Amino acid sequence: MREALTEAQKAYDRGEVPIGAVVVLDGEIIGRGHNLRETLVDSTAHAEILALREAARHVGDWRLTGTTLYSTIEPCPMCAGALVQFRVGTLVYGAADPKAGAVDSIMDVVREPRFNHRVAVVSGVLADECAGIIRRFFRELRQKS
Repeated sequence: MREALTEAQKAYDRGEVPIGAVVVLDGEIIGRGHNLRETLVDSTAHAEILALREAARHVGDWRLTGTTLYSTIEPCPMCAGALVQFRVGTLVYGAADPKAGAVDSIMDVVREPRFNHRVAVVSGVLADECAGIIRRFFRELRQKS
């Protein structure tokens, strides 16, 4: 999760919403990402999506069976769906997202029994730090306007 927080800081430094993600396989980071929606002018450029794409390129397969994705915040519906589609084994996330979280907060995409794959979930890892960087970002944004 510390590496995901490092990615979140990169987003923060670019003026992007500070969310970071890393994909790990057998103890090695094989994918990294941080939000780049504004930079790339791409609403799909979420940290998780970018990390998953890099991990898939690394292993040469869209199936990321046996991997763990660490995200600083609970994934949105798009990212939660991507975890299922990429066949990620485990999701570890920091802070809950009560407005858009699609794992525990407003819906549960990753453990939906009607899908052909389900993702194990560990939540609340370094939650205070993960929530803190986002709160600071939006507090500073409000102060500027």
